[in-house]
Amino acid sequence: MAYDEGMAQRIRDILEPEYPNLVEKKMFGGIAFMLQGNFACGLTKEDFVVRVGKEYDTEALAQPHTRPMDFTGKPMAGWVYVSEAGLESDEELARWVRQGVNYALSLPPK
Repeated sequence: MAYDEGMAQRIRDILEPEYPNLVEKKMFGGIAFMLQGNFACGLTKEDFVVRVGKEYDTEALAQPHTRPMDFTGKPMAGWVYVSEAGLESDEELARWVRQGVNYALSLPPK
């Protein structure tokens, strides 16, 4: 099963107008949305993943429909899975996407 192309398009619709240099890259068995060479958010075969940064990890995981990203079997600090139930509205999705964008843009370009 591939990642949800409909969800990928919803993410593009949020990002492309503001970030024409957005790069999409195959990653984690799905797709990653990169800004300045840094991961902002993406999709695996089953989940939306967002990089929030270690300093926002606890706050992000306190939100409904989230869990630690454990792609390798070990939780990755600063990375969060958000289930589809937490992304039903465009506002919910945009909030998570913006959080990933803010973190990606806070890092030095690669």
